[in-house]
Amino acid sequence: MTAPDSTSLPPLARPGLDRAAEERLAPGLIDALKTDAATRVLVIAGDSAPLAAPDALLWRAPAEVPEDAEWAFLGRHHDGGALLAAVFPTQEDELFSAPAGWAGLRSAGAALSAAEAGAFVEALSLGRWLLDAPFCPACGHRTVLGDAGWSRRCPNCGRQHFPRTDPAVIVAITSADDPDLLLLGSNALWGADRFSCFAGFVEAGESLEGAVRREVAEESGVQVGVVTYRGSQAWPYPRSLMVGFLAAALDDGAAEADGDEIAAVRWFTRDEIGRALAGEGDVVLPGRASIAHRLIADWHAERA
Repeated sequence: MTAPDSTSLPPLARPGLDRAAEERLAPGLIDALKTDAATRVLVIAGDSAPLAAPDALLWRAPAEVPEDAEWAFLGRHHDGGALLAAVFPTQEDELFSAPAGWAGLRSAGAALSAAEAGAFVEALSLGRWLLDAPFCPACGHRTVLGDAGWSRRCPNCGRQHFPRTDPAVIVAITSADDPDLLLLGSNALWGADRFSCFAGFVEAGESLEGAVRREVAEESGVQVGVVTYRGSQAWPYPRSLMVGFLAAALDDGAAEADGDEIAAVRWFTRDEIGRALAGEGDVVLPGRASIAHRLIADWHAERA
């Protein structure tokens, strides 16, 4: 199995930000960086960040950040300046005004540079853990943050905890009979015109390939043969790593929605996918920030 080169990676998987992980162990790192004039802060409220422009984040000086944030070290900008995250729960009103407003990762991620998209997805992924997991899962005692926001230590039982990442597979299914057909599904929670790849979490003790075969069979009724890795990306909803695949159906006629999670499945022609990617026709495909969009777009481009 081979991965695509970096130019075809999903927007949230492109290399960019230097996480400078070796610095996290420095005592008092965040407090020291707050006093550095070169430090920039990305503020996260819920799943939104402020924008300086539709394709650029708005970074603040530490003194400009409202009180009561959870702080973490994101890494270093290419100019050497430190980057911090200041995280808040979802707000009814904007914490402060931004030139291009506030936006979520789903809508803004594809337009950002590689470094800024990386900072956004890192801050949002880490921020959800900072807000959602303050207590020790072993004994229930409140934990103490360490490693510049990257670990928690329980002062009661001594356990150390780290941010969780849950692996999930996401799969576009190619036809057994026609190279110009692709199978997609419509989730029961979506509108009937919205279709995407099949996805699900990897179960305990399961390989990625095993998860692909199980999830595809459960959701679409299709058994698959060849499974090809296509790339991965972080997806902090709430804390997933989406691992993308193409899988080849063994029998096109077996395709049938499970009627529970998936309301409909449909074989799309390459021309139909092309029109949908262009925003034409009556089918809505995943947004450009998602690996689902990349899987579909790459398949379409292979024979375009």
